[in-house]
Amino acid sequence: MIIRNARPWGADAADVVLEGDRIVEVRPHDGSAPAADDVDGRGRLLLPSFSDVHVHLDSSRIGLPFRPHTGAPGVWGMMLNDRNNWRDTDVPHAEIVAGTLEQMIAKGTTRVRTYAQVDVDCKLEKFDSVLAAKERFREHADVQIMTFPQAGILREAGTVEYLEESLKQGADVMGGIDPCQLDRDPVTHLDTVFGLAERYQVEVDIHLHEPGALGVFSTELVLERTRALGMQGKVTMSHAYDLGSVSEAVSRRLIDEFAELDIAMATVAPSTTGHLRLVDLAEAGVRVGLGEDGQRDYWSPYGNCDMLDRTWQLAFVNGFRRDDHIELALAVATMGGASIMSRTSPRVAGVGDRPGVAAGDRADLVLVDGETPTSAVMDRGIDRTVIHDGRVVADGLKVLRR
Repeated sequence: MIIRNARPWGADAADVVLEGDRIVEVRPHDGSAPAADDVDGRGRLLLPSFSDVHVHLDSSRIGLPFRPHTGAPGVWGMMLNDRNNWRDTDVPHAEIVAGTLEQMIAKGTTRVRTYAQVDVDCKLEKFDSVLAAKERFREHADVQIMTFPQAGILREAGTVEYLEESLKQGADVMGGIDPCQLDRDPVTHLDTVFGLAERYQVEVDIHLHEPGALGVFSTELVLERTRALGMQGKVTMSHAYDLGSVSEAVSRRLIDEFAELDIAMATVAPSTTGHLRLVDLAEAGVRVGLGEDGQRDYWSPYGNCDMLDRTWQLAFVNGFRRDDHIELALAVATMGGASIMSRTSPRVAGVGDRPGVAAGDRADLVLVDGETPTSAVMDRGIDRTVIHDGRVVADGLKVLRR
């Protein structure tokens, strides 16, 4: 298949030749019309498809009637709001999850790392729904499932057993959350997380909301375990949005240690000022990915399945104006997340890097209207064609079925 008359990262019109799941050639557009099996780029931008590496498919209300937000402040209060309401719908939970994933694919996301809450209340119900959605769209997107103790690990007896069962059933990542604030026993919490990850040979993703020095303390415990267990390249810090609030020296040290241990970071572009600076992380070689977090769920009314919208938000909260900085946000939203899900994917090398649309790269791509990458982020057009593993899987915001 050839994608004709497309502009990789906004460059001159090109014809992009695909064989199987790879790009094999990028050559100047020869002016010929697309053949029956080709894709007509129509002069649109050609970008790597989006990678959402921090999304809670299990708590989504996409496709359901809008409801007022009723959650109490704090992680525990929000978790209880979800626990008390998520079953209160006429639509089966599995269909809500699958419908959300379908909309994400339709808008250009073909790589997803999703949380699946596991606890003594929902047991494996939410995990099973996410697993079913992954299977349903296995030819449209790569989906990794993180078994996630949203209610903590130690607060409710029996949680560890359910987490372990989900790992036996195929969870790809072991999650942890706020070791100090939620479970109030960071050593036991992290020993459990890393112990299960080591036993089942999966990666670790720590969901960290803790503020200032407390967040730094929990992060240092994660660094210690990563180093001691030889888990370099297998750990992600999610949120961690206050690690830049303590001091410049602490921020610099953490960034350097993340780079040394190849610890990745997943951000949801929060409206906070204490996060580690995106440019500093990228220039240090830290893998950074982007996610939408919840999608109009019991935690928040935000989220609409569109990573191009969230890319705009990432640029906005970082105060980006320069084109190369906004393109960095776009690179993080596409190949940044891809490099978290697979270490064989090209990394974002820093400001000015445009990875993912060259010979040898995987043919996971999205065509989107726009004059330049920056204008595409600002305008967020809907004329999109989505390609996964060298095959068109969505067009015109509709998923295509085989």
